[in-house]
Amino acid sequence: MSQAPTPTPFVAPLWSEHQRGADFNAWLTQLAPTHGLLVHTVRSASADASFRRYFRVDTTQGSRIIMDAPPDKEDCRAFVKVAQLMAQAHLQVPQVLAWDEAKGFMLLTDLGTQTMMQVINRDDPAANQGLYLQAVEALIAWQLASKAGVLPPYDNALLRRELELFPEWYLARHRGVVVEGDVRRTLDDAFKLIIESNLAWPSVYVHRDFMPRNLMVSEHESPTRLGVLDFQDAVYGPITYDIASLMRDAFLSWEEDFCLDITIRYWEKARKAGLPVGDDFGEFYRGVEWMGLQRHLKVAGIFARLTLRDGKPQYLADTPRFIAYIRATCERYRELKPLLRLVERVEGIEVADGYSFGRI
Repeated sequence: MSQAPTPTPFVAPLWSEHQRGADFNAWLTQLAPTHGLLVHTVRSASADASFRRYFRVDTTQGSRIIMDAPPDKEDCRAFVKVAQLMAQAHLQVPQVLAWDEAKGFMLLTDLGTQTMMQVINRDDPAANQGLYLQAVEALIAWQLASKAGVLPPYDNALLRRELELFPEWYLARHRGVVVEGDVRRTLDDAFKLIIESNLAWPSVYVHRDFMPRNLMVSEHESPTRLGVLDFQDAVYGPITYDIASLMRDAFLSWEEDFCLDITIRYWEKARKAGLPVGDDFGEFYRGVEWMGLQRHLKVAGIFARLTLRDGKPQYLADTPRFIAYIRATCERYRELKPLLRLVERVEGIEVADGYSFGRI
């Protein structure tokens, strides 16, 4: 017989609107008898870059997670749909136990408190190979389940819309760059090349934020499987995306030899499983780099927007990581050199050839 957990002191969630707080309490109280919820143990679990918040609540049989997703700001239908798809692909994901769609409250199973990011050994890349290979296994299982027409397409329009976050939020609003003339032409030329390169790869299910902060280390699974979170923005798009996201992390950087090691192992396993990664690893790695470039330009814009619009300045602290990723990829490919020079000029990095733009 399971022993009830020791109740955690109640720290009432803060609500910007009194009515939403009242709705939450009423919903939780109604669910309590059915799910054995100890309502006095509700406490914060985490928040993310969106408007969603997460709470943890104890029960007579362990703990559960509560999602608070205001329906005027977040649509939970995608979360529910993708959770079902991932569960069908035998991934470890939260199970939806209760959902008030109209109010935006959801009760989920709890995958634990440790993310892959929290247990990674930053000083010894090789020590993390096992964790990354677990992530690779989960990624391949997800991609093998892919079917066209189920998730939104990661098409030209969406790729372009994401790329435009960089000039709008990072260059113009954060750095004060006037995005016109030569600057605009350089961006347009680079974006066209990036989109064409990315769309040349076959499409599979794409998590879109597949990285250690969104992978959970299970304390009870045997054999060990990583849990997967934050999947509600999943799309159907280039097979290069999620491995680029995993190895060129938004919050953690590895030397290229470790990135190559894991990416090669992914490519070999994916190819053996029949996934469309091609027969030439060099070509695949180029595709991963160009896909990563699109992601890093997008995320630089998103992090600037989180600071300037949403009052979350902590994200912009990771900007140097993205600029380093962007510069490294642009330096490697001749056709991206104009974009490299633009970025270096904006960042105040000295350029030996004196290449210049108009108004910046």
